[in-house]
Amino acid sequence: MRNVKIITDSCADLGADILEKYNIDFVKMSIIEDGKESPALLTWSKEDAHRLYDTIRAGKRITTAQVCVEEFTTVFTKYLEANCDIVYIGCSSKQSGSVNTGFVSAQKLLAKYPEARIYCIDSLNASMGEGMLAVEAAKLAADGKNADEINDHILSVRKNVNQFVTVHTLDHLKKAGRVSASSAFFGNLMGVKPILVSDVNGVQIAIKKVKGRQNSFTEIVKCLKECITEPEDKTVYIAHADCDQTELDALVTTVKNEIPCKDVYVGLIGPIIGASIGPDAVGIWAFGQTVTYAAEEK
Repeated sequence: MRNVKIITDSCADLGADILEKYNIDFVKMSIIEDGKESPALLTWSKEDAHRLYDTIRAGKRITTAQVCVEEFTTVFTKYLEANCDIVYIGCSSKQSGSVNTGFVSAQKLLAKYPEARIYCIDSLNASMGEGMLAVEAAKLAADGKNADEINDHILSVRKNVNQFVTVHTLDHLKKAGRVSASSAFFGNLMGVKPILVSDVNGVQIAIKKVKGRQNSFTEIVKCLKECITEPEDKTVYIAHADCDQTELDALVTTVKNEIPCKDVYVGLIGPIIGASIGPDAVGIWAFGQTVTYAAEEK
């Protein structure tokens, strides 16, 4: 039976430790600063992350680009040549065109490698929501499941990813077109913090607002506690955009006190998600109840 390689992308926000542990590779998106394009690495250091977020704090706009065809072709070919099937789990198609580019690239390669299987899955998520699906797939691959079985399973559980994210300032969501300038101004003035989820179609949307940074932390833990199922068997994933270590430690303690989970994994929000959501954002994720909330189509 052919081995299966699990691949994700720069939006997955899995650190080098977990990529190595579960034998996951990723295709690289790009960040653009002062006209210079560079690969968006998940394997960056805390120092690299701090430099990027401080650059954004200073007011510089960082833009991003999706995974290009050449990157997909290079990475996919590497594993096809090693006689592997591929399951690529990509960022929500509502947030990036990468999964569609991956599908087109895969179809071209399958003409050359007709014996292979390449699945390109729209995770309907981003950041750790996407990453935890890649981990789930990698566990199945390690257990000897084939590409068809892994694809079917991930499609069956992708709507069970529960996400709750909050931001420190609304300015970056304003720049990304998520909130109006007036809403951002008055929201910042009043200390309003939105709680963002990934809806049933993979759209990032604010479902509620709370006042104050600490209250927003309390709220995301409360929301996840209400959604997680069989927590004793689950890992809670936390991702942050260069948050203060003291408040991050306090959040981890709150999660452990409120949710009797098996484990807590803490990682950085990577450069792609970070460029749009901004410094000091933080979120928590876990498998749980099926997501049914649908944002209104504009």
